Amino acid sequence: MTVSLSTHVLDTGTGKPAEGVFVELLRDGLPATSGETDSDGRIALLAEGLEPGTYSLVFHPPSEFFTRVELEVELTQGHYHVPLLVSPYGCASYRGS
Repeated sequence: MTVSLSTHVLDTGTGKPAEGVFVELLRDGLPATSGETDSDGRIALLAEGLEPGTYSLVFHPPSEFFTRVELEVELTQGHYHVPLLVSPYGCASYRGS
């Protein structure tokens, strides 16, 4: 079984996609891969062919308050899409489709 991962960052303060957000994927604290969001705020394929397990998804969003948002996710099988919604003083995430 292998795992793939995509992401999307939306700046809800401006109502627009967040372009140029650096995103890292870590496993056991070590870098697995990284990327930067495109003009639509997306990284269509941050990683593929991953082994199942626990990963840290680290966003460096365009916020004066949040300089780093880290999510620990359990990736077991198939494709995962993990969006981040960020505003100057709030953020949220969910498992997308």
